[in-house]
Amino acid sequence: MDRQKGIAYCGLACCLCGLQSCPGCQSGGCTDKDWCKNYRCCREKGLSGCWECDAFPCEGSMLDKLRIRSFAKFVSLHGEQTLMDCLERNECAGVVYHHEGKLTGDYDALQTQEEIFKMLLQANQPSSQQ
Repeated sequence: MDRQKGIAYCGLACCLCGLQSCPGCQSGGCTDKDWCKNYRCCREKGLSGCWECDAFPCEGSMLDKLRIRSFAKFVSLHGEQTLMDCLERNECAGVVYHHEGKLTGDYDALQTQEEIFKMLLQANQPSSQQ
């Protein structure tokens, strides 16, 4: 985990991204920032992340994805450092953020925000992985 990369404006875990050339969304280094609604909106509004916005969660953005929206909501309730602590603990426990060659992982196998929060807080792997 690279905590320096932090959490993206939308809630993506840049800290778990394997791209060594990307310093993370919050550093302005994401190659997708020109088309990313969340990046542009947060920068324009001076927000640390979508979780600070009165319109959260907006539609037609990265927040349409359950994992990302849930991570952003988790940050609003517990803070970025707590999310990174949970992600790091879960990574050490074998929870996979991105499966090899894919943009999805164990968190994406869950169906509700509550299930994602439970996995974050308790380091439970999806039942299909246990």
